[in-house]
Amino acid sequence: MEQILRPIYQERASQESTLGVIVVEKREKVSPITDTFDTILLIITKENETSVFTKHYTYLDKKAAMHIITEKQLHKWLLLGTNRKIVDWLFHGKIIYDRNEFMEKLKRELKDFPFYGRKIKMGMEFAKLIRRYLEGKVFFEERNYLDAYHHIVESLHHLARLAVLENGLPPEVTVWTQVKQMEPAIYKLYEELVTSDESIEKRLELLFLASEFYIHSRTNDGARHIQEIMAGKDQWTIQELHEQEELRNYSSDLEVFIEYLVDKELIFVKSVNTKSDGIFHRYYYVKS
Repeated sequence: MEQILRPIYQERASQESTLGVIVVEKREKVSPITDTFDTILLIITKENETSVFTKHYTYLDKKAAMHIITEKQLHKWLLLGTNRKIVDWLFHGKIIYDRNEFMEKLKRELKDFPFYGRKIKMGMEFAKLIRRYLEGKVFFEERNYLDAYHHIVESLHHLARLAVLENGLPPEVTVWTQVKQMEPAIYKLYEELVTSDESIEKRLELLFLASEFYIHSRTNDGARHIQEIMAGKDQWTIQELHEQEELRNYSSDLEVFIEYLVDKELIFVKSVNTKSDGIFHRYYYVKS
């Protein structure tokens, strides 16, 4: 298929803004990694009219997808981990065009995995873990066991991704394969949840107890990114925190995360008078 696509990627490679081209071939009969396409043509550009541009092609009984993405969009996906397929494509794809070794440098950076990227990802995964765990616990206490099961599975996925990040690697699509090697205890926890013969109530009860331990042991590391951001000012309103460039990536998980860290005395609250008696503004700060 690469030969068939050659005129398409050669045309793109001749453009000055193109930084690199990668071809990814389907490795399984049905491949979610390539969105079931036989071939993925990934083109990275310095700039483009749209941050993501996609086209689909057919040749005989084969199908291919071309994705043109900007360098800025690529780095956003890599930083936030919001497009897990990209890491797989970059690691396993074949570089067929590389301007000034852009792609080779990028792959080396991914292998080295800069610590800054790990900190923000750990913070975001921990925030998601907290939300899913707390929501699941409420459902469990209300005896809504199927809803609780759904949330505890989601929280375990965030715990798994967090464990991979702690080991200095980006979580891939096959995150449980990574966790089985790096953190077998967490893998065993997940395995027991989905394969145990115990009643769903008993399984959930044990999982929530175990999750409390894993969450507690990771709280300081999970809070580090937001604490470092907040250390830049004496105090913050919740709106200022929502608008902060990096913290806005926490999205809807930010407030429940902050309240959790207030409860753990890693973030502190300062009450400031309003014009109404007995009502105070709520400001947030961290101790230096």
